[in-house]
Amino acid sequence: MNTAIRILGIDPGLRRTGWGVVAVKGSSLSFIAAGTVGSDGSAALADRLMQLHDGLTAVIGTHLPDEAAVEATFVNRDAAATLKLGQARGIAMLVPAQAGLPVAEYAPNQVKKTVVGAGHGAKAQIRMMVSVLLPRASFDSDDAADALAVAICHAHHRQSVQARLAAQGLPA
Repeated sequence: MNTAIRILGIDPGLRRTGWGVVAVKGSSLSFIAAGTVGSDGSAALADRLMQLHDGLTAVIGTHLPDEAAVEATFVNRDAAATLKLGQARGIAMLVPAQAGLPVAEYAPNQVKKTVVGAGHGAKAQIRMMVSVLLPRASFDSDDAADALAVAICHAHHRQSVQARLAAQGLPA
């Protein structure tokens, strides 16, 4: 592998969607950028989703990733909150797909296990390990740190994802 692959990690949320971009070349990871796209909590749901869409579209236009990875929805007891999170996650998957990027999905426990070493790591552990794995990383929120963790997870698992897609006859 002679060229670096840019990976966009996305941690979807309706109030705040974290994003992080890393470059992977062989087994080497490097930090590109990270941040948070927010939506106006007083706006209508459709407007909030459009704000997330526009923000992620700008991120892709600025950082030109080659692949994207999105954290799967965490289902909780509040059905309405879970549904809204699912809608934000739909935007997080749609925007990179519209840009022609392959989009992988990872369960929260898989992301934590990959980055922290245990499937139930706390936010502080994720922030610390992201800082260890990407020493030049700077992020403005836990959501951005989580998005970088998603990107790191994809960097570690992307070859197996591509192999699985190829076995199914789907483009990688």
